[in-house]
Amino acid sequence: MHVTQPDKPVALLRASLIRVALALVVIACGRSLRWYGFALGLPAFVVKYGGSLLWAAMVFLLVGVLLPPLTRRQLAAIAIAVEFARLVHTPWLDAFRLTTPGALLLGRIFSLWNLVAYAVGIAFGAWLDRLAAMRVS
Repeated sequence: MHVTQPDKPVALLRASLIRVALALVVIACGRSLRWYGFALGLPAFVVKYGGSLLWAAMVFLLVGVLLPPLTRRQLAAIAIAVEFARLVHTPWLDAFRLTTPGALLLGRIFSLWNLVAYAVGIAFGAWLDRLAAMRVS
């Protein structure tokens, strides 16, 4: 069954605020993993792909903040499209990708290996979003 997001303005605002909060937690986890993962003795695989997984969850949640009426499936499609947008190269886009916000939001390079991590991350973001929605309603 397709579950759409709430269509009332207050419910949309609440959903967006929850997604912002979840995205901030995911960002903190991702930055912590990248900053401290090696110091904690985590394998490079876990640090690299765990960060990619969390990045995809963040993108899913932030797309949900920007487009709250969309279904989770639609949000997931847009989030995966962001990864494929890395294949687009224009001077202004590449210049933005060299900045910290650009690298965090869009990433720098496309990798087929990351697609599995992104798929899992988007599923994780959707699960967090669904769990939060169930707790609030």
